[in-house]
Amino acid sequence: MPARDRLLAVLVAVCWGVNFTAIHLSLQQFPPFLLVALRFALIAIPTVLLVPRPKVQLRWLLGYGIGFGVLQFVFVYWAMSIGMPAGLTSLVLQASAPFTVILAAVFLREKVSARQRAGLALAVAGLVGIALHRAGVLGSAGLLPVLLTLLGGLGWAFGNISNRLARTDEPLRLTLWMSVVPPLPMLALSLVVEGPTAIGHSFTGLGSSRGLLALAGLAFTVLIGTLVGSGLWSALMSRHPSSTVAPFSMLVPVAGIAASWLLLGERTPLAEIACGALVVLGVLIASRPARRGVPAGSADLAVSGPSVPSEPLPAGVLPAVPEPALSPEPAVVPELRTPVEALRPS
Repeated sequence: MPARDRLLAVLVAVCWGVNFTAIHLSLQQFPPFLLVALRFALIAIPTVLLVPRPKVQLRWLLGYGIGFGVLQFVFVYWAMSIGMPAGLTSLVLQASAPFTVILAAVFLREKVSARQRAGLALAVAGLVGIALHRAGVLGSAGLLPVLLTLLGGLGWAFGNISNRLARTDEPLRLTLWMSVVPPLPMLALSLVVEGPTAIGHSFTGLGSSRGLLALAGLAFTVLIGTLVGSGLWSALMSRHPSSTVAPFSMLVPVAGIAASWLLLGERTPLAEIACGALVVLGVLIASRPARRGVPAGSADLAVSGPSVPSEPLPAGVLPAVPEPALSPEPAVVPELRTPVEALRPS
């Protein structure tokens, strides 16, 4: 990979990592479920008007949208709204990769190699360590946001499975049309849970510093985290092997933690950083390409990459577009070969 493309891959990881800080700023103004509806509506409206629908079965398009768009962000935004730090969210959402491998083994009969099992065990150990540390320091108030973020990673994994089953050669178009699914159910959920009063109040004071920062965060999530990040990632995936590009997604939590520290003053305890390193190492081990001669059935599972973020990023079969979250927000191409590619913030 030439130096220019390496820099672009790093840029995508930074965009997806910063995306979690942008989400945090938006949550200071908007309730979480309404914010998810707004995020996807801003992409869905021009998509319906300007982008032809991809040639995939409707059930897999709906499955991708419900898993990646609805379930992932319901839990990630909820977690962040009740105290989950932006940087830690970008790290815990890495759970989407091992979840994807496990679900593919259960539902798609994908074989899991010994190396993958070892990597998954290491990643799970790191996630458990983070949860226990949060519970020990903050009690149940610290544990609940971690559990919600893990559920967001599980939702992303379900979206990855639907993405894989869609088997499309139009990954970016699939990602854009996935955004058509979440707005209406998320708006309905917001009306029921958050209520018309909270929704109306969130649109007042948009001219204040808090309101302007919230709007800037929403714009960053849509334009930079999702469209720019996913577009660049798709271009890189089209020019280079997935095994070369995918490891750059491991920079997303690094960028996420650094951005939250620099811009929000968040400090991640060393114990959680150490546990996070186990998560990243486990995902890297599990996502290494299979050696030549290994049966196809035991090859590494492809996963989309963000919302990481992220944003997204729009990315299996597992994913068609890597995006992460609060990765969670998290563009992916079909038939990727590493679980890492499923990570993209939201």
